[in-house]
Amino acid sequence: MNTQAFSERIRLPTWLLAASAGLMLALGIDAIAADADIERHSAHNVRLTEPSDSARVIVRFKQDSAMLRKQALSAQASASETFDVVTARAGSLSARLGAHLTAGRALNEHTQVVSASGISGASLAKRLAEEADVEYAVVDQRRTHFAVPNDPLYQQGPSIVGSTGGPVAGQWYLHAPAGEIASSINAANAWSLTTGSSNIVVAVLDTGVRKEHPDLANRLLAGYDMISDAATANDGQAANGGNNNRDSDASDPGDWVTTKESNSRSSTFYQCGAEDSSWHGTMTSSLIGAASNDGVGMAGVAWGVKLLPVRVLGKCGGYDSDIIAGMQWAAGLPVPGVPTNQNSARVINMSLGGSGACTQAYLDAINAILGKQDPAVIVAAAGNSSGQAVGAPANCPGVIGVAGLRHIGTKVGFSDLGPEIAISAPGGNCVNSDPAQPCLYPILAATNTGTTTPLASSYTDAFNASTGTSFSAPLVAGTVALMLSVQPSLTPAQIKAALQGSARAFPTGVQTATLQNCHAPDGTDQLECYCTASTCGAGMLDAAAAVASVMPGSRPLQTSGADCVFNWAERTLPKYFAPAVPASTTSAPYYFRYYSTTRNYLATSSVDNHLWALGPDTRNNLLDLGPVASFLTTAGCSQ
Repeated sequence: MNTQAFSERIRLPTWLLAASAGLMLALGIDAIAADADIERHSAHNVRLTEPSDSARVIVRFKQDSAMLRKQALSAQASASETFDVVTARAGSLSARLGAHLTAGRALNEHTQVVSASGISGASLAKRLAEEADVEYAVVDQRRTHFAVPNDPLYQQGPSIVGSTGGPVAGQWYLHAPAGEIASSINAANAWSLTTGSSNIVVAVLDTGVRKEHPDLANRLLAGYDMISDAATANDGQAANGGNNNRDSDASDPGDWVTTKESNSRSSTFYQCGAEDSSWHGTMTSSLIGAASNDGVGMAGVAWGVKLLPVRVLGKCGGYDSDIIAGMQWAAGLPVPGVPTNQNSARVINMSLGGSGACTQAYLDAINAILGKQDPAVIVAAAGNSSGQAVGAPANCPGVIGVAGLRHIGTKVGFSDLGPEIAISAPGGNCVNSDPAQPCLYPILAATNTGTTTPLASSYTDAFNASTGTSFSAPLVAGTVALMLSVQPSLTPAQIKAALQGSARAFPTGVQTATLQNCHAPDGTDQLECYCTASTCGAGMLDAAAAVASVMPGSRPLQTSGADCVFNWAERTLPKYFAPAVPASTTSAPYYFRYYSTTRNYLATSSVDNHLWALGPDTRNNLLDLGPVASFLTTAGCSQ
């Protein structure tokens, strides 16, 4: 590289006049025709309508509350002690409101669940919030796993007797990108750096796990079952000392719902929708850390780390309160009435959620986790309601929200989207819609053959296809585990910056029919579209680049914001800055990327921390675009 050329400063030409407001947006991007082969998926994971005559509410008392002083609860309280305290508090609230409240379990010393009949959750939350002792009260909503959307191939495709679990494309999503497969995460090249450290624990908050599956049998820590409702748990465990069914067995007994249960107004699962057992936690666990390189079964992203199953979902999903308690427990924080987790997680995967804003109850838990000396990185799936707004907990600040991509890199039709998304990863797609034909690009995962209770261990395949953002999130969680394996001191903010800074640019022009850019959610379905930084995050996950960027001795993470700005330029103006290979290099005092296709450079100087451009499109004159800092906000970057 001619570093002498970088000493020149000349006036910007018209095609770069927009630099100070956001690099080269004035150029625009040529309209591109694309061949739309759009898969239409119905919303599978819609939050259930709350019954109008029953209520379940999370209530947090103020720290200076007289009730707390009178009815104190220790974080290390036993199950029976916890039950006595939460019952007494519910009794005090009942006397005040003139209505009978039943005590649920505690999330921490100041927060618990209460329930009532003859009133809606919203009404009870409003009444409780008016009490002087109460800091806040929010409805304890049900959330569901983000499983397979209701596409025709999944619903109607015949099963394969004795299937070995293999779609023709195999585990395409782990390979290095090649040909039309653009969104694969390049895990294969990350494994030359690390396959994961056994000191790193990844918690999987889900339906539990089938421990006997050969790809998981030697990969699991003990875990815990946080489900407090016996009917939802469906595991035959009796209530434990007043602690509402919680136990140390995180096995998945099955989460099936019968047609009778779904149609009966007297059923706990009224309008849940009849479905077979999902074995969802087994699938997501296997994507993160299935036993690998053993000549059997499938490969996981980070097969050297430990997996910690935390059961928070059962029949018809699970309550926010159980999920929040599971998050706290997984991170090593105390939960009253439950033994403290001795294997605190550095990564928490949540392939679950529902519509609506992030509540204060979630924020409290996330802030407590991020405030630890060894905080966990929280990864959550965007959701599968066909391009609607991202729901909780993926929309919570501090969470890495993950959207889903087709194999070619466009947003897959079922994936939700929005500015809360940090990054995108493969979610699986079939292309063909004939139910008699195999799905071409599903996400292969470990599962069980049982439609209700467990039977034999198996794998999803081309006729029993796994697709959904539930399977995008664990690919990111596994990558995070690899990053922490080589650099355990990384903070969640540094992990997010490295994931985004190393992401590959979203493609455009990959279809022969016209596709539109994805736009902000507006309440209507938004199927396949070209991802943008404001809808699908910083780009496509690249596990190898992410791990390489945090290796000991690598250049400092995001010291100038240059990487993030470079990535943004690539996404925004691929006509001038097609993604570079290798991604970057240094020739003091410049850190730069060279784009061999267009023969352009983007660079930043350590002398003045300005952004520069050089190449045929600048007539080979070095152009000073201004301070890197002036681009950070527009590019969605941080210092």
